[in-house]
Amino acid sequence: MPALLTYGQALEVKKQFGTPCYVYDRAELEAAARRALALEVQAPFGFTLRYAMKANPNRDVLAIFREMGLHLDASSDHEVERALRAGFTPPSIQLTSQMPSSRLAEHLGRGVLYNACSLRQLDDVGQAAPGSEISVRMNPGDGDGGTNRTKTGGPDCSFGIWHEYLDDVKTLAKKYDLRIARLHSHIGSSAKPEEWKRCAQLTLKLAPALPDVRRINLGGGFKVGRMQGEESVDMAEVGAHMRDELVAFRDRYHRELHLEIEPGTYLVANAGTVVATCVDVVDTGRDGHVFAKLDTGMCEVTRPTLYGAQHPIKVLAAGRMEADVVFVGPCCESGDILTPAEKDRDALAPRRVPRPEIGDLVLVGGAGAYCAAMSMINYNSYPQAPEVLREPDGVLRLLRSRQRIEQVWENEV
Repeated sequence: MPALLTYGQALEVKKQFGTPCYVYDRAELEAAARRALALEVQAPFGFTLRYAMKANPNRDVLAIFREMGLHLDASSDHEVERALRAGFTPPSIQLTSQMPSSRLAEHLGRGVLYNACSLRQLDDVGQAAPGSEISVRMNPGDGDGGTNRTKTGGPDCSFGIWHEYLDDVKTLAKKYDLRIARLHSHIGSSAKPEEWKRCAQLTLKLAPALPDVRRINLGGGFKVGRMQGEESVDMAEVGAHMRDELVAFRDRYHRELHLEIEPGTYLVANAGTVVATCVDVVDTGRDGHVFAKLDTGMCEVTRPTLYGAQHPIKVLAAGRMEADVVFVGPCCESGDILTPAEKDRDALAPRRVPRPEIGDLVLVGGAGAYCAAMSMINYNSYPQAPEVLREPDGVLRLLRSRQRIEQVWENEV
């Protein structure tokens, strides 16, 4: 569960930057990266930690991870440009995209790694750079996620090349003299540890048929406990399991595989908090609900609306009588709910909290991943919220300014 800000810290955020405002904690970002980097000692034949930058592509967040030696996985041509702007070298960036790249030859020419996610993409690489070294993303046949919308493996998912088409992959590689040196899969976000291990085994079963593969990238999807009682994945356990699997593969096929993983949520989720203000409180009678309206909602934290995802919410009002409260955002949209029932975005799940009053500071935790990056900005013409980094000494540093209202419509012609 994330460590939320104190009242004094949240008040300082509001004084300096207003609300709503994202606040990221440098110490927690670095601690999460160190926990993941510790897998290196358990990877018998080499280890690379990639950050799935789509989780939070803010330049300063990227810079922190660059300084710690992390590599990146980018999900679009645009993210490649953001990664380069943040100081990453081309060979430390891998492009894994649903959309075929419109700048493929340029990326390959400057050394960006490319991960072919479809047969069409593999053919594109062959035409652009015959004889080159390539990575392929395979769908191993199964997956797991917190919901079906966060599952990225199996027959219901379009991600990667379906495992039964491995012969087509080999045919295209032979046609263009491509060397498939890296094998990649990713099964989904918040995958259960046992499912993650099982799908990793499915991916390893594909490697013997690709004799040039020397690196295996098993994606991310490591569970992070945002809510009270939720457990985060034990990375040491993951490392021990993969060590045994890779040693067994070496013993059987006489080939050593360098391990890569690419977490996003695991590295940034619990480092982020949205500082908000309660702007209204209404109720729907004795048999209804108490609703606290905040100045943050789906425009900053979209996951509850999309998935029924859960985020911790703290009302900074000590000593007040508690009540069951439904938290909603400011948008004129019935789906702007911060407290849906778990995995059921159509049901409400009130939280037992100090009964909010207008003007109270309210914290929404676990907001470092897939919040600012996936926000529904400008709905109802609300400006994009600012992002702030909290240094270990408590200093607050602005990373991105609040959008001016004029910027909401400045591209209209």
